[in-house]
Amino acid sequence: MANQLLRSGTSIGANVEEGQAGQSRADFVSKLSIACKEARETHYWLRLLSASEIVPEPRLAELLDEANQLIAILTTITKNTKAKGK
Repeated sequence: MANQLLRSGTSIGANVEEGQAGQSRADFVSKLSIACKEARETHYWLRLLSASEIVPEPRLAELLDEANQLIAILTTITKNTKAKGK
Protein backbone atom coordinates (compact mmCIF):
# COMPACT_ATOMS: atom_id res chain seq x y z
CA MET A 1 0.00 0.00 0.00
CA ALA A 2 2.79 2.41 0.86
CA ASN A 3 4.41 1.96 -2.55
CA GLN A 4 1.13 2.59 -4.35
CA LEU A 5 0.51 5.73 -2.28
CA LEU A 6 4.02 6.98 -2.97
CA ARG A 7 3.74 6.34 -6.71
CA SER A 8 0.33 7.94 -7.16
CA GLY A 9 1.14 10.84 -4.84
CA THR A 10 4.36 11.77 -6.58
CA SER A 11 2.84 11.27 -10.02
CA ILE A 12 0.48 14.20 -9.45
CA GLY A 13 3.24 16.80 -9.44
CA ALA A 14 5.18 15.10 -12.21
CA ASN A 15 2.17 15.21 -14.54
CA VAL A 16 1.38 18.83 -13.69
CA GLU A 17 5.00 19.74 -14.44
CA GLU A 18 4.83 17.88 -17.75
CA GLY A 19 1.53 19.58 -18.58
CA GLN A 20 3.04 23.00 -18.04
CA ALA A 21 5.58 22.17 -20.72
CA GLY A 22 2.91 20.69 -22.98
CA GLN A 23 3.23 21.12 -26.72
CA SER A 24 -0.45 21.99 -27.14
CA ARG A 25 -3.64 22.72 -25.24
CA ALA A 26 -4.66 19.08 -25.78
CA ASP A 27 -1.35 17.88 -24.31
CA PHE A 28 -1.81 20.18 -21.32
CA VAL A 29 -5.35 18.89 -20.72
CA SER A 30 -4.21 15.29 -21.08
CA LYS A 31 -1.41 15.64 -18.50
CA LEU A 32 -3.62 17.50 -16.02
CA SER A 33 -6.34 14.88 -16.46
CA ILE A 34 -3.80 12.20 -15.60
CA ALA A 35 -2.70 14.24 -12.58
CA CYS A 36 -6.33 14.42 -11.45
CA LYS A 37 -6.71 10.63 -11.79
CA GLU A 38 -3.55 10.17 -9.74
CA ALA A 39 -4.93 12.52 -7.07
CA ARG A 40 -8.11 10.44 -6.95
CA GLU A 41 -6.02 7.27 -6.61
CA THR A 42 -3.99 8.88 -3.83
CA HIS A 43 -7.21 9.82 -2.07
CA TYR A 44 -8.33 6.19 -2.38
CA TRP A 45 -5.13 4.87 -0.78
CA LEU A 46 -5.40 7.39 2.06
CA ARG A 47 -9.02 6.31 2.71
CA LEU A 48 -7.94 2.67 2.65
CA LEU A 49 -5.17 3.35 5.17
CA SER A 50 -7.74 5.00 7.40
CA ALA A 51 -10.40 2.29 7.00
CA SER A 52 -7.91 -0.48 7.71
CA GLU A 53 -6.76 1.44 10.79
CA ILE A 54 -3.15 1.16 9.68
CA VAL A 55 -3.00 4.90 10.25
CA PRO A 56 -5.53 6.57 12.54
CA GLU A 57 -8.03 8.77 10.65
CA PRO A 58 -7.17 11.94 12.58
CA ARG A 59 -3.58 11.70 11.30
CA LEU A 60 -4.85 11.46 7.73
CA ALA A 61 -7.60 14.08 7.87
CA GLU A 62 -5.41 16.92 6.61
CA LEU A 63 -3.99 14.81 3.78
CA LEU A 64 -7.45 13.66 2.75
CA ASP A 65 -8.60 17.27 2.67
CA GLU A 66 -5.60 18.30 0.58
CA ALA A 67 -6.23 15.44 -1.84
CA ASN A 68 -9.84 16.61 -2.22
CA GLN A 69 -8.66 20.15 -2.86
CA LEU A 70 -6.17 18.98 -5.48
CA ILE A 71 -8.88 16.98 -7.25
CA ALA A 72 -11.16 20.04 -7.28
CA ILE A 73 -8.41 22.35 -8.54
CA LEU A 74 -7.24 20.00 -11.29
CA THR A 75 -10.82 19.30 -12.38
CA THR A 76 -11.56 23.03 -12.63
CA ILE A 77 -8.38 23.77 -14.58
CA THR A 78 -9.08 20.92 -16.99
CA LYS A 79 -12.71 21.96 -17.55
CA ASN A 80 -11.83 25.63 -18.03
CA THR A 81 -9.01 24.84 -20.44
CA LYS A 82 -11.27 22.59 -22.50
CA ALA A 83 -13.97 25.29 -22.58
CA LYS A 84 -11.49 27.93 -23.79
CA GLY A 85 -10.46 25.66 -26.64
CA LYS A 86 -13.97 25.49 -28.10
